[in-house]
Formats: sequence, structure tokens, C-alpha cells
Amino acid sequence: MTALQFRQVDVFGADPYTGNPVAVVLGADGLSTEQMARISAWTNLSECTFVLEPTEPDADYRVRIFSLTNELPFAGHPTLGTARAWLDAGGQPHSEGVVIQECGAGLVPIRVSGEQLAFAAPPRIRSGAVSSEDLEKACRLLRIAPAEVLDAAWADNGPGWVGLLLKDADAVLALDPDLSPQPGLVMVGVAGLHADADPGVADVEVRTFFNDTDGPLREDPITGSFNASLAQWLTESGRLAAPYVARQGTMLDRQGRVTVSGSDGELWIGGLTHVAVTGTIDA
Repeated sequence: MTALQFRQVDVFGADPYTGNPVAVVLGADGLSTEQMARISAWTNLSECTFVLEPTEPDADYRVRIFSLTNELPFAGHPTLGTARAWLDAGGQPHSEGVVIQECGAGLVPIRVSGEQLAFAAPPRIRSGAVSSEDLEKACRLLRIAPAEVLDAAWADNGPGWVGLLLKDADAVLALDPDLSPQPGLVMVGVAGLHADADPGVADVEVRTFFNDTDGPLREDPITGSFNASLAQWLTESGRLAAPYVARQGTMLDRQGRVTVSGSDGELWIGGLTHVAVTGTIDA
């Protein structure tokens, strides 16, 4: 076995240990896909990433992102957590203040401002209206009626999110989803605007639910990929304008804060990052 550098990073938390953790294995070029999948499942976190030498000349590193059961082309909090781990381990980007990540979704720029990192929201691979069948399935999972949904759209930049907009933030917080095992892969993101946005709170409340297998539904503490596609959906529809702040993880006793800003015609999805664990992993 070889000892590889390892970091566990807390992402999007307003304070340390209030965000979403991701495990990061650095220098992982010698690992097979099977080894990566096994390590990721063992960490029992929503994602584990593996940092490799880039294959694109403009990239600072390449990353492979694994959930408990699947490899993902892109995911939000693993993107920021991987960049923080790479920087913490001494990584030096080609361009000052910007890290270029190579992943299954292509090249993703990440802006660096102290502990605050932000990635450029990648293009959606699926957007637009959700079928009545998919809407009804999502509503059954959330135990709400389709009439309670103001709007529904695909918000998919890789993981496959179905997005639902409810009447307000309170309706999002009141959700009591059916967490029993569900057939097939399910990725549902829900949002509701705060009626009177408090700068100390947020402009929109977000919750996301998924299952990796046919097992129980899980709630993700804070989800960068859905917040990225949600930002594109909300700003394009005129419901919100950047900059704004999304809150997520409230019902899990987390303090997730996702900042959305606009620059150079792009939306940037950001948050605080904190290296919580530093060490090595035998692989």
C-alpha cells in the first residue's frame, strides 16, 4: 500500500463544521477505478474525490468524483472542497487567484478569495419543463400535491436534478418527505423564496433529496450542483437577480450558505471552505 495525502473539507458552512464534508485523496494517479469506488463507499460521505495529473494543458489538476455508488461528471461542493484541498497541499495555479479544474464536465474555473471559493456554473445538459409523470413522482416523494408547486424544471448539470419551486421558504422547511426506499435514481431539488429577505438569513431556502441506489431517500446538507442550476433557472426567469444568498441544511442543523454572484456573463457559485482533517490514507 502507498500512503497518499488526504483531506476532509467542510464546504459552504457559515461556520466550521456546519457545511457539507467531502473527502479528497491527492496524488491518486496510481489508483484504479475500482479502488476509488471502494474508498469512496468506505468514507460513507456523499462524495469522495481523487486528484490526478491534468490531461488538458490549461488545467491545474484533474478530478474524479465518486458518490457512494456512482462516478459523477460534476458536483458542486466536491469541486470547491477539492480545490481547497489541492491549495492546502501546496498546489499553485497557473493563473493567480483562479484554479482550473478538469473533470467529466470539462474545465471548471474556481475563483479564490481567502477561504471563499466560487466556481463558474457549468452549462446545463438538461433544462426546461418537467413531464407530468416526473412531477407527480417528485411530489409523491415529498408528500405534497402537484398544485403546491409553482413551477418545475430540469436543473441538470450532471447529477440529474429535477427542480421544484414552492410558494415560499416556509413551505420548503415544512416538507416531510417519504424517506422509504424508492425505485430508480431520484434527484429532487426544492426551493422557495424568503418573503422578506433578511441579510442575516438568505434570499431563498433550498433542500435537496436523492438516493444513490434503490435504498432510502437521503437529504443532502448543501448542494453546489443544484444551486448552480437553480441560479440559472431563477435568474433567467426573473425571480431573482444576482447577487443573492441561498440557505440550505436548516432542517439538518447545518448552516449552509451559498453565494451567487454574476460576473463576465457568468454566474459564480461560492461559499466558505475549511480543511477539517489533514493526514494520509493507505491506498
